[in-house]
Amino acid sequence: MAESLIKDFKDLDVWQVAREFRNEMYKVVRTLPDVEKYALGTQIRRAAISVTANMAEGFGRFGYQENAQFCRQARGSVFELRDHLTTCVDQEYLTVKEGQRLDLMAQRVAQILNGYLRSTLALKAVGSG
Repeated sequence: MAESLIKDFKDLDVWQVAREFRNEMYKVVRTLPDVEKYALGTQIRRAAISVTANMAEGFGRFGYQENAQFCRQARGSVFELRDHLTTCVDQEYLTVKEGQRLDLMAQRVAQILNGYLRSTLALKAVGSG
């Protein structure tokens, strides 16, 4: 999406892809056995919410450096979710194939987020020159 068309965090491609991933992670939580719904399920929900919420909060900050910091926090939550997916596969709450599909989604979110972070920091460099 062209930068001039981005007026809100919801316009960001990275936020949209992360939103889809968050929804997938919520589906995973609904399939967990009752014994895991509180502990693992809560961790998954919190991390999934953290990804999109940190992007939104960073977008709302005035400085590029603040935005970048929130993007880094979102990225950390993506990697936390990858670990939770591994746990779900290891405990046979997810099939290996489904775990791989979701892990690829997570990696895609991280990849797009890395690009967004690079472009945000490049704008900072241009603006300070």
